[in-house]
Amino acid sequence: MPENYTITAIAHVIQLAVAPVFLLTGIGAILNVMTSRLSRIIDRDRVLKKQLPTEEAAIDLIEKELAALSLRGKYINWSITCSTISALLVSAVVAILFLGEFVHFDVAVPVGFLFIIAMVVLIVALILFLKEILLATTSIRIGRH
Repeated sequence: MPENYTITAIAHVIQLAVAPVFLLTGIGAILNVMTSRLSRIIDRDRVLKKQLPTEEAAIDLIEKELAALSLRGKYINWSITCSTISALLVSAVVAILFLGEFVHFDVAVPVGFLFIIAMVVLIVALILFLKEILLATTSIRIGRH
């Protein structure tokens, strides 16, 4: 058995892969929160559409809230997409770490490149998530006055 296929070499790769795996767990938790928010947006949209009244003033108020819900849905959808892409890139980092050990190639550049991209995409996802939250809190203040 070649030296690089020893249990010690595999254990070292597993040690390197632990941090990205924890990151995947965190991204999964964020995705859970985001999908819950998306579900609530969709539910609220359905309720409002069923309650559309005939008075012009009430229609305007509900249409404003529906427009805000639509924008919130777009932000959270893009946030979920970016988070999922980030998770896929981190998964690729873990796979490349193992592949590099078995195929014997230097993984520093591809792993570094993919990890940087994963972090940038995750930052974009979190910014979009923050925009959705800010829009939600603004919509609450507007709708109650």
